[in-house]
Amino acid sequence: MTENHETGLRKIRRALISVSDKTGVVDFARQLKELGVDIISTGGTATALRDAGIEVRDVSDVTGFPEMMDGRVKTLHPKIHGGLLAVRANPDHQSAMNAHGIDPIDMVVVNLYPFEQTIMYGGATLEEAVEQIDIGGPAMIRSAAKNWNDVAVIVSSDFYQPIAAELKRQDGSLTKTTRLKLARQAFSRTASYDMIISSHLTNSLLDVGDGTREGRSFGGGGGFGGIGTETGGGLAFREMAKRMSQQMKGLIERGALMLQKKSDLRYGENPHQKAALYDLGSEGGLANSELLAGKEMSFNNYVDADAAWQLVSDFDDLACAIIKHTNPAGIALGAAPEEAYRRALATDPTSAFGGIVAFNRPVDEAAARAVIEIFTEVVVAPGYDPPALEILRSKKNLRVLKVAAGFAGDLEYRQISGGMLVQSRDTHKLKREDLKVVSQRSPSEDELRALLFAWTVCKHTKSNAIVYAREGQTVGVGAGQMSRVDSVKIGAMRAQLPIAGTVLASDAFFPFRDGLDEAAGFGITAVIQPGGSMRDAEVIAAADEHGLAMVFSGVRHFKH
Repeated sequence: MTENHETGLRKIRRALISVSDKTGVVDFARQLKELGVDIISTGGTATALRDAGIEVRDVSDVTGFPEMMDGRVKTLHPKIHGGLLAVRANPDHQSAMNAHGIDPIDMVVVNLYPFEQTIMYGGATLEEAVEQIDIGGPAMIRSAAKNWNDVAVIVSSDFYQPIAAELKRQDGSLTKTTRLKLARQAFSRTASYDMIISSHLTNSLLDVGDGTREGRSFGGGGGFGGIGTETGGGLAFREMAKRMSQQMKGLIERGALMLQKKSDLRYGENPHQKAALYDLGSEGGLANSELLAGKEMSFNNYVDADAAWQLVSDFDDLACAIIKHTNPAGIALGAAPEEAYRRALATDPTSAFGGIVAFNRPVDEAAARAVIEIFTEVVVAPGYDPPALEILRSKKNLRVLKVAAGFAGDLEYRQISGGMLVQSRDTHKLKREDLKVVSQRSPSEDELRALLFAWTVCKHTKSNAIVYAREGQTVGVGAGQMSRVDSVKIGAMRAQLPIAGTVLASDAFFPFRDGLDEAAGFGITAVIQPGGSMRDAEVIAAADEHGLAMVFSGVRHFKH
């Protein structure tokens, strides 16, 4: 058929169907038959179609060879791959097809042996896993996808009905745009399939048959449906992605991440950048939040909301955080959400304008009314009372996110030019018994509680980070400065509440006493820092001179 260059239409006259997962295939094949499509099939698929009253031709009738070696060899033949790979507009290809009796195949419907399902629970032997490595299926998929200009390839039952509908609308033809979309999905599927096999055989603890065990144990992956497709298969993807992420936890020699697009974003960090949100297979976290009200989330909204959510999630007590550009403008604890919010807001009401507000408890009506008193971009919480949600929805530009606690990954990834940095997530929580008093004066009970609170906030503040706080409330925050002394000054400068009588947290050690001298001048009473400087003795002496209580945490919390 001559291609219609305006639409790129290709008539589907002959289709090869060979599927492991037979969900929906009978109905799809019946619709193809109604359009006059000749169907070629293999093994169990052919049996299933015939049992449903659908006429099919066996692949063995096309190739002249029987299926052999327990079905390992059936479609690997020139009469199959020639029919898929031949460029219809190439006279040499057409001559070769005529000379060797090769008929064109216009559509391939294939899903692969269930390797992922077989290894899902970690009990498969090496032989059982290997038998579920599909060879002919990926070969046909790749042949058809390579020749997408002439051939359509379908790798998921999710596409059966949309493709059938298009074929009916267009007298049995598909557009070039559709064929290209299908080819992209096909290559994504074979890539993920090979990646999963490689990862499992490389890193699993497998019985190799000689009494030895090779590799490292991991459970494998999820079901085979929908991996690498745009729609469907969410559970299968999530299970596989989670297991691959768990495998990466050991920082293995070679690993992989599975990503599935959840949504396109209007733009990235800046309007000239493209962006999208992808699922890593986690069950919790911001990526899996539910937008209950307001406009769609932006790239920056997600980044800031995640910073706010992670901060409040680090507190066991009821907490509220207000974030601007990933840094805390104010954080506070409270007996109720409204109290926590108003105490957080008091830290820096100016910076809170246009910020992100996060709660680690459900939002009630009083808190909702307080939040809408000033312009807020996003509210994040694990839940909302019905009256609170109605109040928040009254602000049409306010995005309201509901976030479920759950698996959010054990690793953090940061791309650099030419590579990827991977580290374990900073889940460290400082306990009172971890503190080492190094000054002449020991902190009071009130100071100890304030120091532990300030330290948690400091962990979520960009380095160099300085936090002034009282028990359960920030007073001033100095973030992201090249000099620690400058962070000390900025934190005090931005404070709207009295600094005198507060405590101070520093995310890393004071390399000199100048930062401590500066802070003492603002009237602080106690300091928490990691310690470990060559000049610790000098800094401790400065604390004693100023009458400050100083404790060492023994850990630092750089955040870049």
